[in-house]
Amino acid sequence: MVNFNGDFFSEDTSILKHDNRALKYGDALFETLRVVNGTVFFLEDHYFRLMASMRILRMEIPMNFTLEFLEDEISKTVKENGLENGSSRVRLSVFRNEGGLYTPVTNEISYLIESNPLESPFYIIKDENYEVELFKDYYLNKDMLSNLKTTNKILNVVAGVYAKENGYNNCFLINTDKQVAEMINGNLFLVKGTSIKTPPLSDGCLNGIIRKKLIEIIDSIDDLQLLEESISPFELQKADELFFTNSIAGIVPISKYRKKKYVNTVAKSLLGKLNAKARMDSLN
Repeated sequence: MVNFNGDFFSEDTSILKHDNRALKYGDALFETLRVVNGTVFFLEDHYFRLMASMRILRMEIPMNFTLEFLEDEISKTVKENGLENGSSRVRLSVFRNEGGLYTPVTNEISYLIESNPLESPFYIIKDENYEVELFKDYYLNKDMLSNLKTTNKILNVVAGVYAKENGYNNCFLINTDKQVAEMINGNLFLVKGTSIKTPPLSDGCLNGIIRKKLIEIIDSIDDLQLLEESISPFELQKADELFFTNSIAGIVPISKYRKKKYVNTVAKSLLGKLNAKARMDSLN
């Protein structure tokens, strides 16, 4: 069952109109959330990112669009799908209502919430091969719109097709300065010695929730140094470890890039701290 503006429909029901602006212009935002036993991980962070993004895109935020309202709508959607006692992946999409061409006739919005089961209630790392490549056909822009989680993801889609066609698990995406900005579906971290580097938001990467949480964790560890600095493609093969983060997987280690193979020691040590942070957040 999917939740469209508070009403529930079966997944095979036609809900959206042909002139939906998310379909026609990518005029939409989305949040992907991890929900465990009815609790949304890092809900406040997702909520405030969504509100800030809606303001940037000049969408009208309804008066009832409070944190408590969205939490309740997510909870109801999870229950409608029988997942309240398990783990689920929830996608909340917000799009401007129909009307207009590039210029909309209204800034009022609608929302759609979907929920699907996940295997584990915790973030886990699977010891498996994960090979990636550099995607060089198209580039990310270095601007604020690239930081937003919009449905304008055609670059990520084409990179995903490229990875699939060539037998890779993922790709690095580069910006217009030819710096590595992110992965297809997450924020990149590079480990060299006791330093951990991640691209700054000014390089065009997504303003990721788990990126933010991991920066907080690393900053609290005396033996590690967190650097928000640009990463050149040349640095990738000199790194000790490479991993990326997103709200569903948590931390995903990269095992191979071209001829270089990587360990996942730091990634595994950070994973336990990330799980602990998620548990503490859910109790507050």
